[in-house]
Amino acid sequence: MDFALFIPVLLASIVLHEVAHAWQARREGDPTAEDLGRITLNPLAHLDPIGSVILPIVLWNTTGILFGWAKPVPVDPSRFREHPGSHVRVALAGIVANLLFALALTLIGAAIAAFGDLIPLDLRRILLQLTFQGIFINVLLGVFNLLPIPPLDGSHVVLHLLPERLAALYRKAGRLGFAGLFLLVFLVPDSFGVLLAPVEWLVGLADAFVRIWV
Repeated sequence: MDFALFIPVLLASIVLHEVAHAWQARREGDPTAEDLGRITLNPLAHLDPIGSVILPIVLWNTTGILFGWAKPVPVDPSRFREHPGSHVRVALAGIVANLLFALALTLIGAAIAAFGDLIPLDLRRILLQLTFQGIFINVLLGVFNLLPIPPLDGSHVVLHLLPERLAALYRKAGRLGFAGLFLLVFLVPDSFGVLLAPVEWLVGLADAFVRIWV
């Protein structure tokens, strides 16, 4: 994997995920994120100095693992028009955005394959590499954030499906935040192996669709 190409694609995917949360929150009646300038494609508005820059660089150079996070999008549920529907839609917005981006990149990859003779070979290879890296990253982000582990997006959906007593315990577990998730990733890395099957299946579908046009 070409790290120089991988980073811009990863940044674009993360920024899109965060913008989708902020945009959906505004649609649901909460302008908090918009007022703080989070509905923007400028990555500087979304990146966390430690979680988005320092930690990923250190981990990549020491362990080969890429892990990090962006600044959470601030929301004020009390301003939502509908409860719990608004909260669920805001939580799912980032996942939907990543999966739609993966679909769009699949169509772009098919177009590159179909009209490849019009593109110089070296450029075509770079474009296809970017396309498939983008597909993989966005499918992985979408599936990963579906996990019902606080503070991932899937946890906000599960929270509203639980009885109040269990929901209260679930909220307490969520207070561990990224620290708990970080420990789980590095102490029990095999626990995330379940992600690979749906990710590989979806990426395989995209690859097969693009190859039809070669």
